[in-house]
Amino acid sequence: ECAFWACMPSKTLLDAARWRAMGADYPWERASERRDWMISREGIPYPDDGGHARGAEEGEGELVRGEARIVGPGRVEVRPADGGAPRTVEARALVIATGSVPVIPPIDGLQEAGFWTNRDATSLRELPTSIVVLGGGPVGVEMAQVYVRFGVRTVLVEGNDRILPRDHPKSSAAVAAQLREEGLDIRTGVRATGVARGGAGRTVELSDGTTLEASVVLVAVGRRPADLRALGIEEAGVRLDDRGATSPDESLRVGDGVFVAGDVAGGLQFTHVADYEGRIAARAALGTPARADLSAVPRTTFTDPETGAVGLTVEEARSKGIDAFEVTADFATSARGFTLERVGGGVKEGAPGHITAVVDRDRGILCGAFAACPGASELISEAVLAIKQGIPLAVLADTIRAFPTGARVFGNVMGDAVRQLH
Repeated sequence: ECAFWACMPSKTLLDAARWRAMGADYPWERASERRDWMISREGIPYPDDGGHARGAEEGEGELVRGEARIVGPGRVEVRPADGGAPRTVEARALVIATGSVPVIPPIDGLQEAGFWTNRDATSLRELPTSIVVLGGGPVGVEMAQVYVRFGVRTVLVEGNDRILPRDHPKSSAAVAAQLREEGLDIRTGVRATGVARGGAGRTVELSDGTTLEASVVLVAVGRRPADLRALGIEEAGVRLDDRGATSPDESLRVGDGVFVAGDVAGGLQFTHVADYEGRIAARAALGTPARADLSAVPRTTFTDPETGAVGLTVEEARSKGIDAFEVTADFATSARGFTLERVGGGVKEGAPGHITAVVDRDRGILCGAFAACPGASELISEAVLAIKQGIPLAVLADTIRAFPTGARVFGNVMGDAVRQLH
């Protein structure tokens, strides 16, 4: 999903949109062409996954294309995509990585009116004249910024009281401020209650009694793990709960010789998590001791400004009994912030944002970090390592970082945190 329909095409389009917002002559046709090149879809309807397939085959693996169903312990029946006779594949271990599917909310009239999912949103070759985006999470917010910067009248609807509700409130506020200035109509605290098709577009009814009109509705309210029951996993002796889900152990094992990895494992739905879990599951399936450590997983959004997050908010930390406090630095007034011009901003204005650390006072270590600023997706990695390894704040504060960088701002926050420990 990520390579062809999600992260890769969306980040390519976001980069094109930023060039355009900075005043470059960057028409949609060029953005679409570059996106097609990125996902190997030049001149064809669907992406070509041949490069990925060759990588698997060169590693002495056998690729079997078709619809699979588990028919017994270590036995998988495959109905070939080319229409050939079914084939049974046997193995001592199975690793299931069937991903996730979009959540489609039960909104009156939505199915009849028609809608987009992330696949439509990232693969379009012609822009709509207007769009309503349902969902203010990373997918909805990123694509909304792409559309707005290419001149599409866009409304973003989020049921929570802020966009990016799983991120730090300061990050949500920084992104919302930029998006609103660029012309995005953000509606928070309301939900779509009905969708109807008429004329050249759709009418969306909201829970506050207002209505919106647009040519397209994009549903981006989240994803859920693929249905394990449809795969026949119970035939391999795996027990499922009432929702059809299973709980893997620390080796991602869900039954004798059966492992899961990625979105279907039920954890955080990120490509970097799926990649990590795939490696753990593969080692465990081959008999090598392996344990997944998901204590420090980075979460990023590639809007302008970017956001990065890892670990606990101060409220979450305190709810776990941690004596936690928060330290924040304003990015706009930092040395790095001064050197960067905000898109649409004034000449004498730095790039806005923040870098915030959540500190465990008793242990003198980080338990969370959050950022909204240029390069946030990169600089959060230092906090990921610090949390994973329990690196003392004193060590982080005593580390030399290049000047002027976002990492340097993070280092200054570490210094402030150390001073507040005493």
